Formats: sequence, C-alpha cells, structure tokens
Amino acid sequence: MTQKSGIGKFEQQRLEKVARLREMGIDGYGGRFDGAEATVDVRGRFDKDKEGQRACCAGRIVLLRDIGKLIFITLRDWRGTIQLGLSKKLLSEQWELVKLLDLGDLIGADGRLGMTRTGEITIWAESITMLSKATLPPPDKHGSLVDIDRRYRQRYVDLWANPEVMERFRKRSEMVASIRRFLEERGFYEVETPMMQTIAGGAAAKPFITHHNSLDMDMYLRIAPELFLKRLLVGGMEKVFEINRNFRNEGLSTRHNPEFTMLELYQAYADYNVMMDITEELIGALVEEHCDGPRIQFGEMVVDYTRPWRRSTYAELLNEYADCDIDDLGAVRAKAGQLGLNEANMDDVVVINEVFEATVEDRLINPTFVIDYPTALCPLTRQSKADPRYAERFELFIGTMEIANAYTELNDPAVQEANFRIQLRGQEETMATMDEDFITALKYGMPPAGGLGIGIDRLIM
Repeated sequence: MTQKSGIGKFEQQRLEKVARLREMGIDGYGGRFDGAEATVDVRGRFDKDKEGQRACCAGRIVLLRDIGKLIFITLRDWRGTIQLGLSKKLLSEQWELVKLLDLGDLIGADGRLGMTRTGEITIWAESITMLSKATLPPPDKHGSLVDIDRRYRQRYVDLWANPEVMERFRKRSEMVASIRRFLEERGFYEVETPMMQTIAGGAAAKPFITHHNSLDMDMYLRIAPELFLKRLLVGGMEKVFEINRNFRNEGLSTRHNPEFTMLELYQAYADYNVMMDITEELIGALVEEHCDGPRIQFGEMVVDYTRPWRRSTYAELLNEYADCDIDDLGAVRAKAGQLGLNEANMDDVVVINEVFEATVEDRLINPTFVIDYPTALCPLTRQSKADPRYAERFELFIGTMEIANAYTELNDPAVQEANFRIQLRGQEETMATMDEDFITALKYGMPPAGGLGIGIDRLIM
C-alpha cells in the first residue's frame, strides 16, 4: 500500500492492518458486544480453587507482550484492568487476527479464568472480537500520557491513558449523585433556570455575549442563577437547588475557569446559620462516603475535615493574620502599603478586602467558615441586626480556596434596589444592568431565606 501524504509511518502500518482485516472478512470497527463484565467484577469473583470459570471482558489494549506462541495483554476498561492470555493453541483459527492486534485497539475477549505462575489473574481467551482498530498509536509503549500540553489538548487520550484521571471522573460523578441524594432527602427540589439571559445579573462578573438570530438581540450566558432561583421563592417553592454551569468571561488559572459547575440552593424561612449547618453536614457526608478518612492530602497540604469546623468572623481573622483592627483604617492602609498594594485610590472597604485576601486566605487550610463580611461587599445580603456594618454572609475556605458562599438573603425591595444602584457604579466592564423585573418580584413578597453556592469543581479537587 502506498503511503498517503500527511500520514505518519505508524499510522500507515495500522491502516494496512485495517485493510488486511477487511481482506479476512473482519470488520475493524465492530458493533454490539454482549456479555462483557467490568474487569473489577471479574477480579472480584475469581476463586483460585475454581479456575476455569467463564469470563468475558471488553476494553482497550494498554500493554502487549508477544513471546511467540503466547501473547499477554493488559486490557483496560473504565473501572480497571485485567490480563488476557492469548495462546496459539486456544486461538489457532484466530491467530492471524491476534497477530494484527496493536496497543490502543479495543477488543472483546471471551474465555476462562485462571492464574499464572506469577500469581496474575488471567482470562485465557478462547475467542477475540475486534471492536475498534486504533490507527493512531498510544502516547508511548506503556500507554501513559505525561506531556502536559497534550493532556490538555487531547483529553480523550488523557482519560484512557492515565487511570487516575478516569478515577477523578468517576468520583466526581458519584459525588454529584450524593449531593443530589442529600438534598432530595431533605425536601429540596431540583430545578433548571435559563442559561441565556437578557440581563447579566446575579454576580459582578464579565459575561459571554451571544446573539439570538430570531429575536435579533444580544443575550448573555449566565454568570449565576441566583436571581431566577429567588423568583421561585417568590412563586412559593420553599426549597430549591440547581447544579449547572456558569460562564464568566474572565481570567484562567488553577483556581478559575471561564465555565464551571455550581451548586446553588435556597431555603425559605432560613438564614446563613442554617446554610452553614447544611454546608458542613453535606461536605462532611461526602468525605465520609467517598474518602478514606477525615485527613486528605491536597497538594503539599493535609486538610483535616474533622468536625466541628472553625467559625470565625471576618474581623477576627483580619486581626489574627494581618494584625489589623478592621476599624483602624490607618493601620489597614499601612498594611496594604507594606504588602505592595496600590491602595491610594481605593475605597476603604476595598482596601480592607485586599489586605484580607493577601494575608488571611492562604492561611485557611482546614475548613473554616469566615462569617460576617462588611456590608459594603454584599449587595444581595441582609445586614446583621446586631451591627449593620456587617452582613449575614459566610464564605467557606478549604485548602486556601473559597469553596462556598452563603447569605441570609435580602428581601426588602427598596433596599435591594438601592444596593443594586450602588453596585452598578464603576461596573461598565462587567456590563451589569439593573434587573428591574427582579425588583418587581420582590415587591410581591419573597420569604426570608438562606442561600448557598458551592463550587463543585473546587470541592472535588
């Protein structure tokens, strides 16, 4: 076969094998394959005293050792691996097919269980089915992928080449299912709110813009579902949650992605203390169900999830880690100067928060509820009755990252409208607009409520 332009040597060799399979009457891209068990289940039921049990698996070849009349293959499915033993004696009629197998091919194997002299559980194959011939070779001879750039560009290869990535996907799916179960058991209803919105509301962030051709109008991918979920409270739904995507047209980092998954929930007649209890109970339950203990390695840190978790006010933590009294603005600005922050043209509350972020957040390794933020930072939050300078809001930090944010929701339409107008000042870049309809909804009466948002991606990290 003549080598085609733009095709590498290894791809060309594999294409020739596809052609040879076709000549043999074998479809290199087979269809339905019945009877396959997960490799982990086959391993689990193996009993060395009962060798010879039938077994059938399907997966990708990630290791292949050819020693003539015997070939050993490591077959990987999405839950694990198992060894296949392919002998010319058992597969004499299919041996030509066997010799055309390559790393990366997807095959089905049916045979009997046994154990090699080295103690490896093995399916001694009696028939092989070609399910999909890989015409591009895997990243390297061991089937792993270490090139960081390629891992990000070709996630589909990363997923099957690196088992820890597959495990992360599996664990994420199981944890999201657990979150849903936790909330449903407590009477919450799952809802879906619009992904395309006419107003970029619910958070101070720059939106992605799209265009609706039929209506001939620009729309925004949502930056938060908050205002729509609160409308449901107005409508009479007392416990609602949504797990869905948000989009923010902002920077990229290990902590920020332009599209991310959020859990957002609201409970009528509750407050931020109820939200704190729900948060600790929910995340604590996830740790108990999906982790090996309360102490979890995260990078170079060890996070201890043992309950109860620390609860400290914003002002207390600023005093503890920045050595500043929140009411001593001179000391706070001096600290900002020491930290190299350009605070000259900043409002007082902005300077305070910049100092807080620079001195406190990186110290919060174990789960810590930071409660009672300055009111000026929280336009959607009810003020504290004990001290109106502070809002009934908390953020939960774990491993130095903000994981959750919660409020006692503001339901006074006049105060909400005034806060919106203050928030809009200097927000030209975020394209923030007053949501007049939300103010109208509040005028019909929204019950007092607690609201909570948890970043699913950060939590599962």
